[in-house]
Amino acid sequence: EDLIDIRRIEKTLERFGERFEQRCFTDVERAKADRRADAGLKPATLAKRYAAKEACAKALGTGLAKGVFWKDIRVDNHPGGQPFVTLSARTLERLEGLTPAGKKAQIHISLTDEPPYALAKVIIEAV
Repeated sequence: EDLIDIRRIEKTLERFGERFEQRCFTDVERAKADRRADAGLKPATLAKRYAAKEACAKALGTGLAKGVFWKDIRVDNHPGGQPFVTLSARTLERLEGLTPAGKKAQIHISLTDEPPYALAKVIIEAV
């Protein structure tokens, strides 16, 4: 689980702009945020994804270190709006190494925001 102040992301965007976005977010994530910019929702969109990456890294037991980097975790939405996570090959390998033999890992994610905060919860289940 991770909680972030959306205003922190706004300030970071103002200060570092594209450099921050390219460092932390995939092309898919940036495109979604850009589509929501006119409605003033870009900072909240990115904040939820930032929190989700932190929460996922915590659930993996690595944090954003030990070979897991920002863009190794991509947060997207199904057409109905439900969020889902896609991991890079090396991060997926790490997850598979933590998963008991004969089981498959499933990542469950929930995102919400109530300005000025955004919250992400990630649960990894072996089924």
